[in-house]
Amino acid sequence: MSTKIENEYAPLRVTPPGTTLEEALEESDMSQSELAERTGRPKKTINEIVKGQAAITPETAIQLERVLGIPASFWITRQHQFEESIARAHAQERLLGFVDWQKRFPVAQMMRQGWIPRTQSKVSKVESLLRFFRIASPDEWEQALIAPRLSTSFRESAAFKTNPYALCAWLRKGEIQASALECGEFDRQAFEAALREVRSLVHDLPNGFESRLAALCAPAGVAVVFVPLIKGVHAWGATRWLKTGKAMILLSLRGKYEDVFWFSFYHEAAHLLLHGKKDVFVEEGNGNSDHAEKEADDFAKAFLVSNDMWQVFVRNKNTFSATEVMQFASKAGISPAITVGRLQHEGRIERSHLNQLRRKIDFAPSADV
Repeated sequence: MSTKIENEYAPLRVTPPGTTLEEALEESDMSQSELAERTGRPKKTINEIVKGQAAITPETAIQLERVLGIPASFWITRQHQFEESIARAHAQERLLGFVDWQKRFPVAQMMRQGWIPRTQSKVSKVESLLRFFRIASPDEWEQALIAPRLSTSFRESAAFKTNPYALCAWLRKGEIQASALECGEFDRQAFEAALREVRSLVHDLPNGFESRLAALCAPAGVAVVFVPLIKGVHAWGATRWLKTGKAMILLSLRGKYEDVFWFSFYHEAAHLLLHGKKDVFVEEGNGNSDHAEKEADDFAKAFLVSNDMWQVFVRNKNTFSATEVMQFASKAGISPAITVGRLQHEGRIERSHLNQLRRKIDFAPSADV
C-alpha cells in the first residue's frame, strides 16, 4: 500500500518553448530579427514564439536546428510538453467542479485499503477515482458505469440498501483482481465439473480452500475473487461477465459463516449457468423475489443437498438436535453449518438455535463498515 501523501491541488505549468528560445538567442548573441532573417520566418512569428503566443511547428523546429544547432526533436518535445501542461491544467480546473462527486464514495476507506493512492487534495481524489474506474470524467459515470454494471433487479428493488457508487467501487476492485487471474475460456461442462469437485471442500473446509476453489474454477473460465466489504455495500456476492470467455464470481465474506459462504458461491455460479451475460447480479439477501434470483437460490440448495434427501430429513419434524444435524450432514457430505443455516432460513428452528455448529471463515481482511 502506498503511504505517499499528495499535496493540495497546485498544477505545475511548463514554461513555453519560447522562453528556451530566448535563452538560446542570448547565448548565441543573436537578435530575434537576425533569427528571422536566417530562418526565413517573419519577425512577427519569431516574436510571438518567444512570447509564447505562437507554437513551434515541426518545420520551424528544423529551421531552428540548422541555425542554432539545437536538434529539432528538442523543440518539438518542448512544444508538446507545453501544450500537454496547458491541457492538464485546464483538465484539473474542470475537475474542481466534481469535488462533490467524490464524496459519494467511501474514499477514505479505499485509500486506507490501498485501492487508490492516499491524498489530501479533493481534486486529486477525483483524479484517483477516474483512474481507478478507467473513465475520463464523472460526466461518463451514469452511461459508462452505473447502467451496465447494475442488474435490473438491483435498480428496481426498493429493498436494496447498497450505495450504488460504493457498489461500483467494490465491483471494480473485484474486476481488477479477476483480470489478473489467468483463466481458460469459459466452458460450461468444465465449470459444472468444477462445481462438483468444489463440493468436496464443503464438508471439511480445509486450510487454503479459497485458493483451491479459485484454482478449480479458473480452467473453466471463471475467476473467483474475494474482496472485503466497504462502507455502503451490503452484498454477499456478485457475478458478471468480464468478456465473452471469462466470468467473475466476487465474494465478500459478509457474515463470514461457512453456510452463507457456500450458499453464496453456488448461488452466483447458478447465474453463470442459467442466465444471460449482460446483467450484473448482486446478491444482498434482501428477499428479492426476482425469477432469476429464485432460480439461483433453488440451484444452490439442490447442489448442496438434494431436494429428496432434504425432504426426508425434515418430514414431520418440529425439533432438531445437534446429533441429528451432524448425522445428516455426514450422510449428505456437507458441513453441519449448511444444515443449520438452511433450517434457520426455512424457519424450522430459531436463528439462535444450534449456532455452535456454524463455523466462521476468516481468511480475508475485515473492512470497517
